[in-house]
Amino acid sequence: MEMPGKLTLEQQFKMTVYRDQVQSLSQEEAQTYLLEVLRQMMVKDNIVKHLLKSA
Repeated sequence: MEMPGKLTLEQQFKMTVYRDQVQSLSQEEAQTYLLEVLRQMMVKDNIVKHLLKSA
């Protein structure tokens, strides 16, 4: 079993694709993108917490 803190090969590939995409963004676009990613991570955390409580 892989360590939870490490990325799979597929995730590493996706990170490379994302890195290439964000390099062309302006600072304002990058900040907007970052805030949206952080919001989605918080929503995901809430869903996981809810599922763990329900289990």
